[in-house]
Amino acid sequence: MDDIHKQPIQARIDWLEALAERHGEMYRSPEAMLARTRYQSCHPTAIAVLKCMDGRINIPVATETPVGILMPFRNLGGRFDLGWPHLGEVLTQYVMDRIREGRQVLFLVTYHFSRGDPHRGCAGFDYDQQAAFEHTRAIHRQIAQIFGETHGTVYPLICGFETDEDALIVHGANGQVLDMATVTAESTATLAQHLSQLLPDMPLQLREDLCPLLEGNARHIAQVREQARLGERLLDIEHREWMICLGRGFDFLHKPNLALIVGPYSPDLSEPIARAAGIIENNMLAGRIPDDGFLLLSSVPYESIGVDRARAEMKSRFLARFAHEVITRVNPALASKMISRTAVLDWHARRLSWLTA
Repeated sequence: MDDIHKQPIQARIDWLEALAERHGEMYRSPEAMLARTRYQSCHPTAIAVLKCMDGRINIPVATETPVGILMPFRNLGGRFDLGWPHLGEVLTQYVMDRIREGRQVLFLVTYHFSRGDPHRGCAGFDYDQQAAFEHTRAIHRQIAQIFGETHGTVYPLICGFETDEDALIVHGANGQVLDMATVTAESTATLAQHLSQLLPDMPLQLREDLCPLLEGNARHIAQVREQARLGERLLDIEHREWMICLGRGFDFLHKPNLALIVGPYSPDLSEPIARAAGIIENNMLAGRIPDDGFLLLSSVPYESIGVDRARAEMKSRFLARFAHEVITRVNPALASKMISRTAVLDWHARRLSWLTA
């Protein structure tokens, strides 16, 4: 990753295209498909994750969960409001589709921070861990208001994510927490008991399906600590992003300090786009990335061919035009270094298709 940040912009784009292709091939492999099918047959709860755009927050890797099980919703700063019309519609449609399948839904509402250095925390909240936590509490209340206060079918769960060790912190209904950094891989046999005390209102099936994520997290933390002991774990402190991504379908970008991802959820996308452009400019001025260009990538997923794909193409191109206009207006000098690409994502195959102008 150190090398790719220093490469000319076209080399970085070529690397990105290869990364997306590798991710899709892995997702479509027979082994990956069978792993997802087997996992969901044993653990039927549908799990969605509301999280920041930060590439360090890779919940499937941190919980050793097969790719494609956890449904991600990512946005700059991890800021969401279910009153936003598009976000509310997307989340409601996701929940209703899962309910029709006979499944319950668990929402992991996350914030992130660093124990080692506050400035490795969430820049979207100015590294204020308490402010980020309070925002997740507001989202928790909104989910309960829409889908029910008793949480019998849809359960919102606040989780912290400590990025130095990739440790989950589960916040209980009674104000207590379960910090996975304090749980050894050998003691995970008692997790079910801890969860029943921590989350007494969580339905049994959801607790049983949450346990594998926490068990995987305990194993992952042990690996992270071993890497740190051997000097193989490097912590990225400074911003070095060279991409602005707008839309959805960026799961292949789980890399630290690579991209600033703006989800298409807020009624006013101009503010996060302008903020992302400012970060890119600062990275160039500080010499953290080359100043020969940056990438603006828009992506929209589609479920089926025909009308749905055609609409995704139109939306992707619209998002690219909109972002181009915002950046040109607020920072014309930076806009002259912008390379714009558009894509659509076959959601079922995780195949990214690049669109021509």
